[in-house]
Amino acid sequence: MYKIFLTLVFVLSLSAEMVDGVAIVIKGNAITLYDIKKEMQISKVSATRASDNLIRKKLEILEIKERKISVSSGEVYDDLKKTATRNNMSLSNFYKAVRNSSGLSSTELKAKVKDRLLSQKLYAAIAYSSLSEPNENEIEEYFELHKDSFAHPSSFDVVLYVSQDKARLQEKIHNPMFYSPDIKTNEQVLPYDRISPELAKLLERTPLNSFTAVIPNGKGGYMSFYIKEIASAQEMGIESVKNQIINLIMSDKREQVLGDYFARLRHNADIKTIREVE
Repeated sequence: MYKIFLTLVFVLSLSAEMVDGVAIVIKGNAITLYDIKKEMQISKVSATRASDNLIRKKLEILEIKERKISVSSGEVYDDLKKTATRNNMSLSNFYKAVRNSSGLSSTELKAKVKDRLLSQKLYAAIAYSSLSEPNENEIEEYFELHKDSFAHPSSFDVVLYVSQDKARLQEKIHNPMFYSPDIKTNEQVLPYDRISPELAKLLERTPLNSFTAVIPNGKGGYMSFYIKEIASAQEMGIESVKNQIINLIMSDKREQVLGDYFARLRHNADIKTIREVE
């Protein structure tokens, strides 16, 4: 009898600890206090916003299951391969670059890509029938309202620093007087229209007379660009950015449809708040 009593106390204690850790329950699925605090740290948001983000994610997961949406390993591989190719890397070098920059293993990266592809399929299924392409008036109005965002530098005058040793390159960035024979340099002028969108964004975000972050060079080594000069901005004509504008408008419409859909889903869902993050 004594042994049974102890077992019962132990089980009740465990149950209490589990309940203490649960903050929100959605259709029987728990969001814990730890989940909320982790989301606050990762996304740099308040407890309320973190809770909203996690509720949205839970609703998406449940909706994916209900709609029986799936992603194959082949689809994950194709997506990773395309991303690696866009960055001028082999898949193995891409895995290495991700591991070095974020600490994610190839297995963890594949899991994240799978989650993203599942969400994309869900969004397409929800929004597809509700979206119509913008007409010419919508396109022209969007261009006039956002004209400044379609201006970009004509070119970047840079010094390219390359090394197989990431630590040496970091040392060069922190101390420009540092010299190492392992670091190779090459002055270049990079026309905006001749470089990848990813590189263009990196260079645009980097202040004049400073280094970009160290990034993989696609050949097993690392590189950083020192921005010497940025040529004057060029305004894009509407025809040259028409497809981009259509994509932006469609993206805005899709977000509106999805926001409305999940707001209704949340309103009708069985959501219980047990306790809030203190």
